[in-house]
Amino acid sequence: MLFAAGAGDEFSSRRTPADGADTSGRGQVTRLSIYLARVFAAETAALFAVAAFLLYLIQCLRSFSVVSVKGQDVFTLLGQALLTMPTLGVVFLYVCAGIGLARGLRALQASQELHIIHASRRLPALLGAIGLFAGGWALVVLLLANFVEPATNRQFNDWAASVAADLVSRTLTPNRFAEVVPGVTMLIGDRGTEGELTDFFADDNRNPAMRRTYVARTATVAADEQGYVLQLRDGAIQHMSADNRFSEVAFARYDMALERLTGAAEAREGLGEMNSIELVRRALAGGSWDRDTIRQLARRLGEGLRVIAICLFVAAIAAFPHGRRTAREVPLEIVVLATAFVERGLSSMLLPPTPYDPIPGALLLALASMAVLLVRLRLFAPRPGRAAPA
Repeated sequence: MLFAAGAGDEFSSRRTPADGADTSGRGQVTRLSIYLARVFAAETAALFAVAAFLLYLIQCLRSFSVVSVKGQDVFTLLGQALLTMPTLGVVFLYVCAGIGLARGLRALQASQELHIIHASRRLPALLGAIGLFAGGWALVVLLLANFVEPATNRQFNDWAASVAADLVSRTLTPNRFAEVVPGVTMLIGDRGTEGELTDFFADDNRNPAMRRTYVARTATVAADEQGYVLQLRDGAIQHMSADNRFSEVAFARYDMALERLTGAAEAREGLGEMNSIELVRRALAGGSWDRDTIRQLARRLGEGLRVIAICLFVAAIAAFPHGRRTAREVPLEIVVLATAFVERGLSSMLLPPTPYDPIPGALLLALASMAVLLVRLRLFAPRPGRAAPA
């Protein structure tokens, strides 16, 4: 609001509060911060819901071989796709938070509310809302990365292993070649009363550079702490390279992960199935912190730092009003995506490899954004002096 004064009038920074108003301003700032944080959270939640739904459909399409090739029902397809969502959510949720915050600030800019916030000296409320928003989403990402993702990884691998065992047990018919998955053919002579397979033969030609053949007098499908394994006895593994070089290794017993033949899942990573508390307890009990444990913990904590960094970046570029024409501006969504891409590149390619790989890129982005934000807040500018009376 602008106040005009005639000749001889004096300007005063004091305002008369309305009846019943909070003269301290603390209640108003708190209510404004909560309102703004809800606006930013609504934008992020809407974007995250759309992105999660699209990614879930993509995961269902990628896992369609569970139904078409491995003979499972559609509920197995939907369930396994759902178990992969926490891992994907950790990857793209911080981008959704940055874009949601940018869209919220852009809406405030378009409605002139951002100008009013600055003109009425409510900038602390705006910064408090951004801090509340960033802290809340960082907590969500940390919960996903440290607890939900390991639990779903363990459940997914157990489910995939059971699907592989079911696939082998259903498709193998005595004295009949069966293509378990494309590129893998198996043959058994007979089935024992306790599930033992005799005269086992498997040919794996999925890798053009190396063809493998497994031959064993007996074979048994069993389960251990790592999942389902195929226990081969009295047999040999034959290798045929692309240049027709042949080699053979004989064995009395050979335990092979069933996933190597069925392609049901990648090799299980024990650390990826343990939550952060279990990792810390394991390291303390062993008396040493190995490189893989440190890298796993740093990756999970770095995801929360990414949320803080991207929110600081958006606040530095979009939390201040301007009079530019929006038609000539680069969309903030593109700017946030490009910044996230650069930050990932710094963390994985440009910086020297360390156990703390996910942290340096996010930390550099946070420090640079903080520096720009401090400059724009003019914290280092001298305070204007009081004008001398005429």
